[in-house]
Amino acid sequence: MEDKSSDGRIRKNIQIGSEVEIVQKHHQRTGELTDGIVDRILTKSPNHPHGIKVRLDTGEVGRVKNVIDFGPQAWNFYKDIEFSSVQNLNNSLT
Repeated sequence: MEDKSSDGRIRKNIQIGSEVEIVQKHHQRTGELTDGIVDRILTKSPNHPHGIKVRLDTGEVGRVKNVIDFGPQAWNFYKDIEFSSVQNLNNSLT
């Protein structure tokens, strides 16, 4: 089965509202993952080798290992790009 998750080390892959899997500080040794919805992105840099630090809507803080779903803000962004691409294609055919 193909892995459809995105890399949690790159900030642009993560949006507020994204569904992610994080490793909390006290689970670093075991690698236990906690899933949830991003409430706030805490890492300011564009990337981090151990994952972008986020706070989930439950208040838990950890570094993102996988982005499961991009969230509503990202989907609206991509939907707008797709719509404009289709519209441009239709205009070029007429």
